[in-house]
Amino acid sequence: MNEFNHLDSKGDVKMVDVTDKIATIRVAKAEGKIHLQQATIALIQDNSIPKGNVLTTAKIAGIQSAKKTAEIIPMCHQLNLSFVDLEFELGRELIIIRSIVKTREATGVEMEALTAVSTAALTMYDMCKAVDKTMTIGAIKLVEKIGGKSDHAVEYRPSVGIITMSDSISADKSEDKSGPILLKGFSDAGCRTLHQEVLPDGSDKLVPTIQNWIKAGLELIITTGGTGLGPRDLTIQMMENKFDSKLPGIEQALHAYGRGKVKTAILSRLTAGVVNGAIVICLPGSTGAVKDALKVLIPTIFHSFHMMKGEKH
Repeated sequence: MNEFNHLDSKGDVKMVDVTDKIATIRVAKAEGKIHLQQATIALIQDNSIPKGNVLTTAKIAGIQSAKKTAEIIPMCHQLNLSFVDLEFELGRELIIIRSIVKTREATGVEMEALTAVSTAALTMYDMCKAVDKTMTIGAIKLVEKIGGKSDHAVEYRPSVGIITMSDSISADKSEDKSGPILLKGFSDAGCRTLHQEVLPDGSDKLVPTIQNWIKAGLELIITTGGTGLGPRDLTIQMMENKFDSKLPGIEQALHAYGRGKVKTAILSRLTAGVVNGAIVICLPGSTGAVKDALKVLIPTIFHSFHMMKGEKH
């Protein structure tokens, strides 16, 4: 059964926590229709409605309501909108209202776009109700959303392998927590052929294990641990010269996300690159680091396999 992120453990409503989500450019487009008499539309075109310019007033109302959406819809997040606009298409007996809303935030602006259309339609109704008793409002819908997990949300899922590097875990002196978190994260995302291995820090089996997994068809291999500053933290050194090409964008994204949450993330080491057509990413061993990595990598990392097959970016 799926969990509802708008409900708490008691079944009461709650606001969704988007603190850890990545701030990206988000765009939403919505539209709706208001049906009027032909004579009313003619009055609007001639700017002859007694209450004033209908389209200009409706546009201002739509923009204002988009900015106030969080005050109207209880569980909406208060967002810093970077752009709001509305346009109107006049037909014989209807007006189509279209909105577009943009932001650079951690959650989408669908509700803002829908609120803009709804309020614009209601404003038109209010301004024209004295001359038209037949008006109806409807067909309000989200037309498009861009940003967040919907970007590059491709259907392809790679086969994945997880390697935990730790002396204490390999000696059964402590529990592996980061490996299972990664395993569950990629499994929940729909990935197949999941392999898992635990090796001591600096193990000479690391590179052969990765090479054997790649030969067996694994496409994405994640290591966790052995990236600190201690004398046994050798994962980075062992992998650096094995890459056919590096993936600095992945490294930068992971570092940037970590630094935005914890100051000590500046001390973290990680690396990412391509080995014989497979992607290998080496992460720190903390549970926080791997949880952050899942948020950064899924689902965007899946798009890379289309790119490596020569498809368009």
